[in-house]
Amino acid sequence: MDPDAAARRLREDGPNDLGTSQRRSLANIAWEVVREPMFLLLLGAGAVYLAMGDPREALVLLGFVVIIMGITIAQERRTDNTLAALRDLSSPRALVIRAGRAQRIAGREVVVGDLLLLSEGDRVPADGELLETHELASDESMLTGESEAVPKQAGHTVFAGTLVTSGQGMARVSATGRRTELGRIGQSLEAIGLENSPLRNEVARLTRRLVLIGITLSTLLAVLFVSLRGGWLEATLAGITLAMGILP
Repeated sequence: MDPDAAARRLREDGPNDLGTSQRRSLANIAWEVVREPMFLLLLGAGAVYLAMGDPREALVLLGFVVIIMGITIAQERRTDNTLAALRDLSSPRALVIRAGRAQRIAGREVVVGDLLLLSEGDRVPADGELLETHELASDESMLTGESEAVPKQAGHTVFAGTLVTSGQGMARVSATGRRTELGRIGQSLEAIGLENSPLRNEVARLTRRLVLIGITLSTLLAVLFVSLRGGWLEATLAGITLAMGILP
């Protein structure tokens, strides 16, 4: 490929990587956890116990709060690390033929139409169709889960992020960045938590109804408690306890 044509294609298609989705800060993750009804009830119950002069119970409830927040943050960080690893795999350095000679370039500069020279130990920088092979095989376990190396012949496809385990070959790039199979996996991971399933939406609707019911019954219980026994703190705690029992 002519260098000018490659530069033009790079501007049109963008770099050969999975993109840099913005990571949520710890404050954003913590805020999402705090907005959960059960979390708010735990905080409220802890505050009531402190006001009643019972720090032991308050510390137990606050301990649950810390555990919930810690688990949520750990899960989010694990997802972020997985996406970062996929981004690293999607853009290794590449040996390509440009202007009639082989040259090694940054993986993110590979464009559709480039001729890739592959040999044992190389990480494939982009999806491509093999034009020539010599005893070529690749490890595609990261895509398929299969531990056995896959023999490749001319006409077969090599995939971004896979590892050449033996032989040599030449491939013409057919897809880069998020348009590769690896890129689709990355987009699927990013979509987790962003697109709710019908079941999750139904659970959310049920939770909202239960929250309204819980608030109503808890308020009635608190008023009844005060009218019969007095003590707003005890009444508030009784109402919170009822609400926690109602919510899923």
